Amino acid sequence: MAFDVSEQFVRATELALGATLPAAYRNAMMASNGGTVDAAGDDWALCPIRDTSDRKRLARSANDIVTETARCREWRGFPLDAAVIAQNGAGDCLVLRRAGNVFLPAAWIWRHEDAALAPVGADVSALDRHA
Repeated sequence: MAFDVSEQFVRATELALGATLPAAYRNAMMASNGGTVDAAGDDWALCPIRDTSDRKRLARSANDIVTETARCREWRGFPLDAAVIAQNGAGDCLVLRRAGNVFLPAAWIWRHEDAALAPVGADVSALDRHA
């Protein structure tokens, strides 16, 4: 079950990633920190924003964006300008790409088998989201 998250934790995530997340994505995550999205015929579990406000929220956000991005950066071919926002359970990641100090709103699929990137849409906020 998804839960809300305060802006202080979103800012901490942005600081750790070194760039600002797209406004629509930030607002959606602050309202519902997690859930799933449908993209490219697959279901993707959204990585939450780390929330340390209490033990329950900390446990629910253990697979946060920063942790999953750091883990994926160890994989061959993972783009250094990407942040993991969701995973499909088969090793592929839904990512946002960075341009300078901001993440662009377009979502991409990174396929772990061949390290290929494929665009999903012009704006991550347009993905079909389920809480």
